[in-house]
Amino acid sequence: MHSIDIDVGMPCRGWHGEAYRGHIFWDEIIIFPVLNYRAPEITRTLLMYRYRRLKEARRAARKLGYKGAMYPWQSASNGREETQLVHLNPKSGPWLPDNSHLQRHINVAIVHNIWQYCQITNDLDFLSFYGGEMILEITRFWASIATYNRKLDRYEIRGIMGPDEYHDSYPGADQPGLNNNAYTNIMVAFVMNRALELPHLLPKEQWTQLCEKLDIKEVEIERWKEISRKMRVVFHDDGIISQFEGYDRLEEFDWEGYRKKYGDIQRLDRILEAEGDTPNRYKVSKQADVLMLFYLLSAEKLEKLFNQLGYPFEYETIPKNIDYYLKRTSNGSSLSWIVHSWVAARRDRERSWELFNQGLKTDMADIQGGTTPEGIHLGAMAGCVDMLARGYTGLETRGDILRFNPSFPDEIKEVNFHLRYRGHWLDLDIGNDNLKIKALSGGAEPMKVQVKDEVFELRQGETKEVDLTGRGDD
Repeated sequence: MHSIDIDVGMPCRGWHGEAYRGHIFWDEIIIFPVLNYRAPEITRTLLMYRYRRLKEARRAARKLGYKGAMYPWQSASNGREETQLVHLNPKSGPWLPDNSHLQRHINVAIVHNIWQYCQITNDLDFLSFYGGEMILEITRFWASIATYNRKLDRYEIRGIMGPDEYHDSYPGADQPGLNNNAYTNIMVAFVMNRALELPHLLPKEQWTQLCEKLDIKEVEIERWKEISRKMRVVFHDDGIISQFEGYDRLEEFDWEGYRKKYGDIQRLDRILEAEGDTPNRYKVSKQADVLMLFYLLSAEKLEKLFNQLGYPFEYETIPKNIDYYLKRTSNGSSLSWIVHSWVAARRDRERSWELFNQGLKTDMADIQGGTTPEGIHLGAMAGCVDMLARGYTGLETRGDILRFNPSFPDEIKEVNFHLRYRGHWLDLDIGNDNLKIKALSGGAEPMKVQVKDEVFELRQGETKEVDLTGRGDD
């Protein structure tokens, strides 16, 4: 709370140590949900950190020949790119090139964070004066980096990295970067949708002023509409979303052999480099990449996006991809445990609970071997809280409805917590058999709530109980 109204960002290790030199990455995407439903004033302050560095993001885009705003993968006080050019492999000794500045998906994360904050708080003032401008400038960036493939009638994004830092180039390539990272391309369609939705959300006068300020023309908006329907997504093996174009041509990895040889292989990149090899050759991931889609977007939202892009989508797409990528991920990032726990929650609750506990131990047991004294892993810790509050309760804000769809592992019988939503203070008791929600007095307008398939209106001072067993409700 002491951060409110201070020009401060959210370093991935908080302010608890010297790790990563206090730099700010994309961990906000996992941290902010905890704040959004409890102290959204903090989220607003932290989003303003990004707005105050919008000029530097514009400058970075222009420097590379792009339009709009391109935020850096690592940010600090002045908003310039702070990502290191080399990094040390302590297993082998040499300093190696670091290409992680190519993780342009940080721009997706910022738009997602703005949108989630505004959905939960209905803070149209922030969207009108700050958030909308960032969304439009980031949309401009994506529209300028996307190239049209006339043969495929698709837009592509080339020469970048996805969230998985094990892959920064193609095997034997002279230049770093990968083409058509699925997470990035699909989320770019999400970003375009948000920009196209702004004129329907903002007061007409505010939208007009924003377009005049940024010199947005109708022809530019039409291009966004086209890109939002024609981003390229690559598939292989009958419905597996390829992490990037060419992923299917990589070699399978000997997971069992390396576990027998090394035991802990979370940092497989260091192990392979010390052997004179590279993870770029293999179907291996450091952390969730494709699976980030299932963490950020519900099945309903994903289906709409796939349909919009003209790709087939069946529910089986989700478990098939989850199984495929969980088998090929080393979880070398502390964020990965929570994301994987989340995506496993609906179909393998036992496995989800195991992954959740591993995430919970990140700092309690210092499972990365000595890094916790340099600062707690704030994303992993916030993600554990969020897993209980949103992941297992199915809490989601979509449209103007607050939704719940609980599914707990056997080890959890019930959760109790407060949350804030559009001016309401809500008191919740949720178990596998029953959900009780009470709207405390606060003067807010009536709200819509959906529990599984039942939708009802809740006013301040009212309490609603829903039987989750299907035997009836009170």
